[in-house]
Amino acid sequence: MEPFISLTGVAAPLEGRNIDTDQIIPARFLKVDKDAGYGQFLFHDLRLDDHGQERPEFVLNHAAFRQAKILVTDVNFGCGSSREGAAYALHDYGVRAVIAPSFGDIFYNNCLKNGMVPVRLPDDVTAALRERLARGDGAEITVDLDKTEVTLPDGSKHSFSIDPFWRDCLMQGKDEIGLTLGHLAQIESFERDYHARMQWLDN
Repeated sequence: MEPFISLTGVAAPLEGRNIDTDQIIPARFLKVDKDAGYGQFLFHDLRLDDHGQERPEFVLNHAAFRQAKILVTDVNFGCGSSREGAAYALHDYGVRAVIAPSFGDIFYNNCLKNGMVPVRLPDDVTAALRERLARGDGAEITVDLDKTEVTLPDGSKHSFSIDPFWRDCLMQGKDEIGLTLGHLAQIESFERDYHARMQWLDN
């Protein structure tokens, strides 16, 4: 996955508490081959009407937010079922960071494993930020993983916490498998030595 060090980009305000993974990507689209890209299904039933036409009131249909790389959401974002497709859909759409007061636990972990940074900031900060962004001028935010801080459009900075292991993974652009393969030489050396000492295993 692509390394994440620091990102400055347009942030879109998404209102609504307890937006669950079925709203992020409805279950019926999980049958589609992931290689075809899940971004097209992101917030499908919120973004489009029954005729497949864009709902003008939905934030990602606004010209200022179509290319948003960051979402600013409300409490318990990504709750509900454990589908990893929700993280796939956001990432495929181009979202690299989600800022919220709280997340569904499984969704939070799925973000980390798929190259996105979930940022927890206080409720009052995110609420004021969404209100500011909703004015629709395409304001930008910086999410700096190296410094673990977010810079808001007014220049104010807010620190956030993230597990050091996942911070390193994101900054290196490696998931757990990638990190393991980085130790391939040591693993192969161990296997050779182990089998040399335990030859009876091969009998």
